[in-house]
Amino acid sequence: MTAPLSGFRVVELSTMITAPLAGMLLADMGADVIKVERPDGGDPFRSFRGGAYSPHFCSYNRNKRSVALDLQSDDGKAALTRLIERADVLLDNFRPGVLDRLGFSDDRLLSLNPGLVRCSISGFGTGGPYAQRPAYDAVAQAISGMSSLFVEPEAPALTGPTISDNVTGIYAGYGILSALLERERGGPARRVEVNMLEATMAFMPDPFGYFTQMGLQSDPYLRVRTSQSYVFRCADGRLVNVHMSSQEKFWQGFLAATGRQDLAADARFAERTGRIENYFDLSREAAPTFAEHPLSHWQEKLAEADVPFATVNRVEEVFDDPQVQHLRSFMDLEHPAEGTVRAVRNPVWIDGNRDSQPQVAPPLLGEHTEEVLQELDGILSRA
Repeated sequence: MTAPLSGFRVVELSTMITAPLAGMLLADMGADVIKVERPDGGDPFRSFRGGAYSPHFCSYNRNKRSVALDLQSDDGKAALTRLIERADVLLDNFRPGVLDRLGFSDDRLLSLNPGLVRCSISGFGTGGPYAQRPAYDAVAQAISGMSSLFVEPEAPALTGPTISDNVTGIYAGYGILSALLERERGGPARRVEVNMLEATMAFMPDPFGYFTQMGLQSDPYLRVRTSQSYVFRCADGRLVNVHMSSQEKFWQGFLAATGRQDLAADARFAERTGRIENYFDLSREAAPTFAEHPLSHWQEKLAEADVPFATVNRVEEVFDDPQVQHLRSFMDLEHPAEGTVRAVRNPVWIDGNRDSQPQVAPPLLGEHTEEVLQELDGILSRA
């Protein structure tokens, strides 16, 4: 099987997560992604936990080649120019204006390569009062309203994984692919712009819909109340999630699995609207029942009743989950100098396959500089 993006070249000028994730998504699909890094340390994520090959860096940079260039120098700019002339995509997550100051304005980029799709990722867009402010995941989550759906106002604390960074990278990949498809059909090479603030808002449209259409103000529990999603502690201390959604059959299955038909007779819970309004009461009523038996008991009972449920796995337990094992969701990548890197596979299957090309471990800083520049010399000499 040929990788879908085989033959496309992406020049990635990026650090941290947003653009590196977008680049990795394209690289997973076969694009030749050349990551341009500063010679003095490269992507700051390389040394996030010490060394130069951190888990953070490895998580977002497989299947790429690293070229170390000083873009403040004439030689570095000349090398980047040669890369751009032979690329299909230029991807960056600089603050607005940085590329222009380096001498690579949009007009110049198109003069170098009229077919170049340009994608720039920023925190807040290219204009407005926040345009030049630094942006990170927690900042975008806060301004977009997302943090308010996770933070308890009375005991404020931030929790959880990066979300704004990741969804921004995914939207950027989506924009790049759309632009490439149009270009391949004979259209112009577009400029794609994605910012973290809007990407985060777009990733959670329902709270805005609840407010504008119904006047409902979201809080950390609006979604779980509406979707009837609960978590209970079992007798062995393990946690189980139950998600009944809107279908009455799942509520009936929950009653059958727990043997708590008395809950259906309770006026607070007889109708779904009541279960939403009395969410915490229902949780308190059901909790002692789950505390009577271990997780294995509830796995069996809930499965028999066809109730949507899941064990609340700790991260280290995910590797051994039976479904994850069946899907072979993790892979080991071997680097000749750094050894084995375990990575989550790309979740996109094509024709029942997701191994359309050999998977390559993240590169060392500048590992492919000579290789890539020699390739360019060969291409230019044949042109």
